[in-house]
Amino acid sequence: MNVLKPHISLNISNIDASVAFYERAFGVRATKRRPGYAKFDLASPSLNLTMQEAPRTGVNASHFGIQVASTEDVLEAKSRFEAAELKTFTEEDTACCYAVQDKVWIEDPDGNSWEVFVVKGDADVMGSQPAMPSKNDASCCAPACCVPAKLNDGAAR
Repeated sequence: MNVLKPHISLNISNIDASVAFYERAFGVRATKRRPGYAKFDLASPSLNLTMQEAPRTGVNASHFGIQVASTEDVLEAKSRFEAAELKTFTEEDTACCYAVQDKVWIEDPDGNSWEVFVVKGDADVMGSQPAMPSKNDASCCAPACCVPAKLNDGAAR
C-alpha cells in the first residue's frame, strides 16, 4: 500500500480562530478554506490536517486516517482489514471535505474511527449526502458510518 501521510480531522468551534492558530503554529497558510472547513496539507511534518466547525461536545477529534495514493491502495487496505476480521464500511466516489474520495472505514474498540482514503479530485460541496448524526454529532466527513449498528462485513454502501 502506497501511504502518503497520516490524516487527523478535528471538530472545532471557530474556524477563523483555529485557522489563525494553525497558520502560526505551522508557519504556512491553509491549503483549502471553505465555509466551516479548512485543510492543511503539510510536507513537514507530513500531515493532512482538516478541521470542520461542529458544536462543542467534549469530543474534539472527529476521526483519524491514512491518505493513500490510489483506489487500489484503499481496496488493499479493505482486504487486509477483512482478512483480520475487522468490520468495514466503504464509500466510493463520495464528496467529503470538498473532495471526491474513495475510502474504507474501521472503528477501534474505544469507538475511534479510522479511514483509509484517496483523494480523486475537488468537489464543490462539503459532502455528497445530508449530514448524518454520529455518536459525536459531527456532520459531513465524520464517520457516521461507523456507529456499530451500521458497520458491515465489507459490503459497499
